[in-house]
Amino acid sequence: MAGHSKWKNIQRRKNAQDAKKGKIFMKMAKDLYVAAKEGGGDPEMNPSLRLAIDRAKASNMPNDNIDRAIKKATGDLDGSNYEEVIYEGYGPGGAAIMVELLTDNKNRAASDVRHGFSKYGGNLGENGCVSFMFDRKGYIVIERSATTVDEDTMMLSAIDAGAEEMETTEQTFEIYTTPEQFQEVVQQLVSENYQLSITEVTMFPQTYTSLSDDESDKMIRLIDHLEELEDVQEIYHNAEIDD
Repeated sequence: MAGHSKWKNIQRRKNAQDAKKGKIFMKMAKDLYVAAKEGGGDPEMNPSLRLAIDRAKASNMPNDNIDRAIKKATGDLDGSNYEEVIYEGYGPGGAAIMVELLTDNKNRAASDVRHGFSKYGGNLGENGCVSFMFDRKGYIVIERSATTVDEDTMMLSAIDAGAEEMETTEQTFEIYTTPEQFQEVVQQLVSENYQLSITEVTMFPQTYTSLSDDESDKMIRLIDHLEELEDVQEIYHNAEIDD
């Protein structure tokens, strides 16, 4: 899972704290919007929304902002009509990249993404040019410190809930589902009082592309740039980058 989890462990230093907080709140608002749009605005009936709310509150996002994002998604409040867009292309060394955005201005989003690819040695491609290299799966993480059950018990719970497979690390149980079964598995695990630290439908690369040191440096700069864009929600790639 190098292209998925390893990237999340790369720590970055940012200076403009106020601007950073604003961007965090904006992305969280979009996460809330998507969760509410897909599963409804009642967090008691929508585990993904409940988790998004918990994350927003943990980052001190004001309750008014949280309520506003949910109401926009459910049609209870006039506001921007966000649209999900995915751009595909190749980064340095031919690494496959998918950029998932939630935007109310597709022209701006396309221009921003194209500029980033061009600036850092990548090429924006046509829809479908790299998506076949990824598998879309539900991804659920349970911290082992948050439960007293052993691996066998957790495996049985995951399978009974409808999961496809589970991987165990020293710190976590990582559960994988089909996109169609994702919500059902989440709801079942929540009903059994498991604390879920991550719940998302995401993309996993089928194979990985090794990069040279120079290509890795350019790739990091490209991903950094894309992550700073206002509309970008997720970035998936198949590059193997040394820690």
